[in-house]
Amino acid sequence: MAIRVGIVGGSGYGGGELVRLLLFHPAVEIAWVAAHEQAGRSIADVHPNLRRLAEFRLLPMPTTDTIGSLTEGLDCVFLALPHGRSMELVPWIPESVKVIDLAGDFRVKDPHVFEAHYGQAHRAPDQLERFVYGLTELRRAEIARASRVANPGCFATAVLLGLAPLVAARRLIGPVIADAKTGSSGAGAKPLETTHHPRRANSFFAYKPFVHQHLPEIAQALAYLAEDRWSERFLLQVHSAPVVRGIFTSLYLTLAEPMGAEEIGDLFHQFYADAFFVRLLGPNVSPDITWVKHTNFCDIGWAVRGRTAIIFTALDNLVKGAAGQAVQNMNVMFGLEETTGLKWPGSHP
Repeated sequence: MAIRVGIVGGSGYGGGELVRLLLFHPAVEIAWVAAHEQAGRSIADVHPNLRRLAEFRLLPMPTTDTIGSLTEGLDCVFLALPHGRSMELVPWIPESVKVIDLAGDFRVKDPHVFEAHYGQAHRAPDQLERFVYGLTELRRAEIARASRVANPGCFATAVLLGLAPLVAARRLIGPVIADAKTGSSGAGAKPLETTHHPRRANSFFAYKPFVHQHLPEIAQALAYLAEDRWSERFLLQVHSAPVVRGIFTSLYLTLAEPMGAEEIGDLFHQFYADAFFVRLLGPNVSPDITWVKHTNFCDIGWAVRGRTAIIFTALDNLVKGAAGQAVQNMNVMFGLEETTGLKWPGSHP
């Protein structure tokens, strides 16, 4: 039988990508998609790329009073909402329904740390420990047993996939500097002053120094890998790039001992031996965001000189950084082949 899913938040870019991917998933039936401002409209009017492929109408956004009855009978519900909205609904979703949250509400386990970085108190702290952090390549076994998964942030995914093999092997010392660039779609569908096209096009600028909300989930995940305190050893600086899709990161590292490029490659190949969606390009090869657009792949390259290494990663912020990874997690949660419905190539050129 098909996995019956619902999507809460179908009018945004992440929700639209979920619909695009799940429409062609051989094991999934989309039962409904709900939205706020676009309720009552055809999904194809909101996401024109879906014309002739999906014509159902968007349901009104559920409330704490209606989410229970709306999700009853589903196997899984995806929450593709702005930060702070999922925590209101999750306590009212039946235990029989698996939950995958694409927002940041349940990624960080300490409610005080959450409040410091998201600017609001956590309203469902009793639910935090129930959620498994859903970076599939790092927590696959736990995700397979989970009923609640917190999908990682897009920057966090790009950074962690680049760092994980070296951190787990305890090959790093000193600070780690992550220099990340992202496209405008990462800011969501509703335009803001800094995301409006006349401001964003042909522009390049940094934002949120020292305070980006993905910092605590990255430090938490690194500590999980190495049982070490990373919050004071890690710096993330993000930049707005004049592109629509894609994240590119350069990770500047100091190695505990000198390593050759081949040795780093061996470490990465061993760590990601079972990770279909991590493509290792080799030493002195830079990824390109155009190679991963519209795909669930993360491409990784590296360069090294003595004890100084640079790791490069690239992914699509809306797919591997959001909806694609959510579908990947769903596959694992339901015992499917991890790649089901996600083996899509990018385009070239």
